[in-house]
Amino acid sequence: MRITIIGSGNVATHLAAAFKNGGHRIVQVYSREIQNAALLAYHVKAEAIDRLQDIDPETDLFVIAVKDDAIFSLGLSLAPYKKLTVHTSGATALTVLSSIMPNSGVLYPLQTLSKNKEVDFLNVPLCIEGPDEQTTRILEQLAQTISNKVYRINSAQRKVLHLAAVFACNFPNYLYEVARRLLDKQNIDFELIRPLILETAQKVQENLPVEVQTGPAVRNDENTMKMHLQMLQDEPGLQMIYELLSQGIIKNTKDGH
Repeated sequence: MRITIIGSGNVATHLAAAFKNGGHRIVQVYSREIQNAALLAYHVKAEAIDRLQDIDPETDLFVIAVKDDAIFSLGLSLAPYKKLTVHTSGATALTVLSSIMPNSGVLYPLQTLSKNKEVDFLNVPLCIEGPDEQTTRILEQLAQTISNKVYRINSAQRKVLHLAAVFACNFPNYLYEVARRLLDKQNIDFELIRPLILETAQKVQENLPVEVQTGPAVRNDENTMKMHLQMLQDEPGLQMIYELLSQGIIKNTKDGH
């Protein structure tokens, strides 16, 4: 398939590489910043453009991988080409595109992606959605050329999935940084805590999170929790987070879920 990538960020970079590795041809890479388009285009042997009027009309598929608030306007610009067009957002409904073009869909990779970190895209879950069975099957077959984990997920499900991903990925990463700063204040290397982070992540690959929860909250160790809150007396924001998370853990333990 001949594919044009609209965007040059993290998702665009990994999808372009995955499609190329899957035997597809990346025709063009579009970005408002030509240098960004050129960098990605170089790696996937495509043409870099920074003007939508330079779009190659012979493209089979447009992949819109940009910020959510730009999807609709880009869709309007691409609609006259009457080509299959997908967006890659977890939080944006299919109707944002399907309301302006019938030949549209969603191709959402459920993974944290960074330009400088390679991932095995064959193991990245791809969530697809189309406005009808025919389009959905086309997207399913396309997704299966780059991933072994393809799921039909509708817009309502995908929004919940995206919310869950924020709790499972973005929030823990913030807490890692909190931990790093606490350690740094005492000149303790963050390297010491990395094995703990890895072991926790590995446990939930085979167990439900509630089954492997540890720490003072799950033991209802009030003395330790009070001591921790006292240590955070100069950080009221972190005190609040500590209390909220601890109460959540205690409730989960009591409820057994």
